[in-house]
Amino acid sequence: MNLPCRPLAAAIALAFSSTAIGQSSPQPTTTLDNVRVSASKVKTADPESTTVSRGEIAAQRAATSDTAGLLKDVPGVSLSSAGGVSSLPSIHGMADDRNRIKVDGMDLISACANHMNSPLSYIDPSNVDSIKVYAGISPVSLGGDSIGGSIIVKSRAPRFATAGEGLLSGGELGSFYRSNGNAWGVNASATLASENLSLRYTGSTAESGNYKSAKDFKPGALATNTLPGDHWIAGNEVGSSAYKTENHALNLAYRLDNHLFDLKLAYQHIPYQGFPNQHMDMTKNESTQVNFGYTGKFAWGNLEARVYHEETRHEMNFLNDKRYWYHSSFTIPGMPMNTEGKNTGAQVKAEIQLSNRDLLRVGGEYQRYRLNDWWPASFAIVGGVPVGGMQPNTFVNINDGQRDRFDIFGEWEATWNADWQTLLGARSSTVMMDSGNVGGYNASYTAEANAFNNAERSRTDNNIDLTALARYTANERLDYEGGYARKTRSPSLYERYTWSTGGMAMAMNNWINDGNGYVGNPDLQPEVAHTLSFTADWHDATRRTWGIKVTPYYSHVDNYIDAKRCFTAAASGTCGTANQTATGKFVYLTLANNDARLYGLDLSGFATLGKIEGVGSFIARGLLGYVKGENRSTGDNLYNIMPLNAKLALEHRLGNWTNTAESVLVGGKHDTSQVRNEVPTSGYGLLHLRSSYEWKNVRLDLGLENVFDKQYALPLGGAYIGQGTTMSLGGPAYGITVPGMGRSLYAGINIKF
Repeated sequence: MNLPCRPLAAAIALAFSSTAIGQSSPQPTTTLDNVRVSASKVKTADPESTTVSRGEIAAQRAATSDTAGLLKDVPGVSLSSAGGVSSLPSIHGMADDRNRIKVDGMDLISACANHMNSPLSYIDPSNVDSIKVYAGISPVSLGGDSIGGSIIVKSRAPRFATAGEGLLSGGELGSFYRSNGNAWGVNASATLASENLSLRYTGSTAESGNYKSAKDFKPGALATNTLPGDHWIAGNEVGSSAYKTENHALNLAYRLDNHLFDLKLAYQHIPYQGFPNQHMDMTKNESTQVNFGYTGKFAWGNLEARVYHEETRHEMNFLNDKRYWYHSSFTIPGMPMNTEGKNTGAQVKAEIQLSNRDLLRVGGEYQRYRLNDWWPASFAIVGGVPVGGMQPNTFVNINDGQRDRFDIFGEWEATWNADWQTLLGARSSTVMMDSGNVGGYNASYTAEANAFNNAERSRTDNNIDLTALARYTANERLDYEGGYARKTRSPSLYERYTWSTGGMAMAMNNWINDGNGYVGNPDLQPEVAHTLSFTADWHDATRRTWGIKVTPYYSHVDNYIDAKRCFTAAASGTCGTANQTATGKFVYLTLANNDARLYGLDLSGFATLGKIEGVGSFIARGLLGYVKGENRSTGDNLYNIMPLNAKLALEHRLGNWTNTAESVLVGGKHDTSQVRNEVPTSGYGLLHLRSSYEWKNVRLDLGLENVFDKQYALPLGGAYIGQGTTMSLGGPAYGITVPGMGRSLYAGINIKF
């Protein structure tokens, strides 16, 4: 915090003038200029969090085009694989919609039946300034409608010229190359600013082919070319893992005294992104964002307000590695799926300093979301007759889906003394959902469509979130923090309103990446999680030499939304009797509320090992994570839970040069979801080497990932269905999990001017 120090100047002058007391002659006086003293803010009761800083982000940009990948070293966070720029962060075993993700204050929603356009995919790593992750207890002021953690992503703040500087200008240029997948990309930014007005542009593009694992991993027919024509997929090539993405953003900001107005305009175009764990691929994703914010500082505290609107136009079909159906005499041309999402939000938050002890945060939020999901007819013409089951009509998956949320919250933070701080918060949330009439490709869907259309579909959920947290500083080397949170999440539109039990339609709805088919359930109740978390933090007095932090946690979830085998007495191939006990294949599932619990431990630490003259200094870092997830109603394991894992890194620094050797150790995943026929994975160990050099305005990065070219399966990679005729749930693809990337050399350069 910056404090004007006229009193300090007066005290200094008085101290010097006191030497004149008792002297007969007056001493000359000196008038000092205003002085500003900077000091770090006293630690408050803000819950335990991890910040990924600008420097840490810069060190990873050459290695990943996936913003979620920037979280790989955050305790409690693991990544559920999807497309090359669309991984889903999992926090303490909870992923996707269960976490609250804000990008520059916007609550973004995935507009896709397969959640291909995840919230973090809308911002390129080169445009990220910082990320803050609340893995345990999240403040109610950061958002509701989630039961997991919170991820707060911010792009770079606007820059302004200092008084008398004139016009400020600057920018950056960057580029990278990665050998595995022949990936490359460029990014650029430029800033032009006066003392009160700032204009900044950022742009980036990235492209990659299919990546390769260390060894062949596909048995049987998938090990050879299964596609018509000359398209060949090697035995170690991970089909449908290629991507291309383009992002542009323009930020206009105006500053007047203690008031800041900022307007962000953003556009994203992804012409294609393959998904090795989905039956479909992304064939186009266009997003436009308008985001206007205000921040004001007053004598009583701070005021923030924001309004935003985001539109997504999304298309799915098969890229070259996949086919719907191939016959010796004809081929169905594809399986188009179109989605349009419109997301409008408004937020206002006041931070009121009631006293030196008490800080009050109050505010409200509104979010209006509209979704249309439709699949145009597709067929081949044989002898003048249409062939195929996806005609003659357009399949309407979700029609005019509506999800409106109204929230108010209050949060009281108190600093009782130098040792004790507390935080209490409450949030009330009303979620209103509805959906219009639907229809199928043809008459075979009529009965289910009519049943859905004749049913009452409007739902209103009244949700309550509570947070209670205390922090105790035992001494300068030890801090404790403990808390309780009650958090609530209402179902998504896809969880409530996908309606068809047709095998093909169910396979098209899979936001889980497990290869199975899904149908929604309008009667789902909101999930309610009761979470206890405790953190002990040991460190040296300066927090720079060594530190160890351990966080055990426990969550009991009422009405946890989990899968169960769908059953319809009249059904045969999808929700029939055989589906109830099927093993060794993909199955058909619906959703149900169950009780669940998740518990685990995060352990992290670092230690300065010493410095050798002429050689440099050495720092050791480590992470360990464990989480267990159980469905208490059925006795099954929860899906896609990361097994015991650890990272050990040795960092060497010499001047502007930094080198890192990192070992990644992951145990076998054996506690799998039986209802989903989830496939176990074996444990593995990897070695990564990284080096960077910075001088003046240039940064160079060089790294070698998976040094020993180790073959391994990603524990959260999902089912491999990246090639061939992927729509067959009983096909040859079952039993293969998505493999990790083999050895890859990367290099990057970034220049500031």
